[in-house]
Amino acid sequence: MDEKLMHAALHTKSSRGDRGDRQPRRLARHAVMLSAAIATAGAVIVAPAHAEPLLPGIPGIDTGSSSAATDPGTPRANFAPPSININDGDVVGVAQPIIITFKEPVPDHAAAEQAIHVTSSNDAPGHFYWRGDKQVRWRPNEFWPANTDVQVEAGGTTSAFRIGDELITTADDETHTITITRNGEVVKTMPTSMGKTKHETPNGTYIVGEKFRKMVMDSNTYGVPDTDPEGYKLDVEYATRISNSGIFVHAAPWSVGQQGYSNSSHGCLNVSDEDARWFFDNTQPGDPVVVENTQGGTLDASDGLGDWND
Repeated sequence: MDEKLMHAALHTKSSRGDRGDRQPRRLARHAVMLSAAIATAGAVIVAPAHAEPLLPGIPGIDTGSSSAATDPGTPRANFAPPSININDGDVVGVAQPIIITFKEPVPDHAAAEQAIHVTSSNDAPGHFYWRGDKQVRWRPNEFWPANTDVQVEAGGTTSAFRIGDELITTADDETHTITITRNGEVVKTMPTSMGKTKHETPNGTYIVGEKFRKMVMDSNTYGVPDTDPEGYKLDVEYATRISNSGIFVHAAPWSVGQQGYSNSSHGCLNVSDEDARWFFDNTQPGDPVVVENTQGGTLDASDGLGDWND
């Protein structure tokens, strides 16, 4: 089913995957410093940590040092300590964006970017993009390299976390099959039933978000009575969110006969109880889910979990 919104979680949200060592990890000596410098050019300076200045003799240009946040030449933050979406010690997937939310609007985006530093143990060039004046996001241009240590510093707020294995899920509407690879090797396939006519699942790259062991999916929450022919109110198990617009991978025992053959949901990826539990247990926040070959357009990049569709 769909599915548009979750309004009743009957059990506590699951843990955010294997967090591993909770102490911040020391980044490798050859870590890459990614910071927005040269505001007029809108460029990102990329240099190995502890390297010589990229542009020696020009004031205000970051040297790429891991201690650059306290260097005299580093631009001072034009914002109060913000929040960062990834906690110290978290392990996240290769599609996870860094989300920095400010307490007050920050109209000078370029100046703010100069004061934000992303350091990684493997080369991962990337870019900033804004969601209004109170939130900036940063993601690599391609998926993060697997098993990478990352540190973020923004105006006094820091976070050190790890990118885990490259777990990529691909849902193909032509074959009605979900294929999951880990570090390039197929580890699981699942028959699925996606969005039916007028409720087609959008194409694009989604990001695994929160999980619910049990929840209620209720069409009343978006204006369709559950007594309507297109309405529903269902207890659902093993629900893993992949979009903020209400698309989940979840157990749908009522559609097992259609899974692998035809579409019957209101947009979600219906799978069997066993497969839904596997997905629930083995994915982590930040893992990408790529939906392809549907008639549903493309997931909006501003969805909140649609960052890779811009």
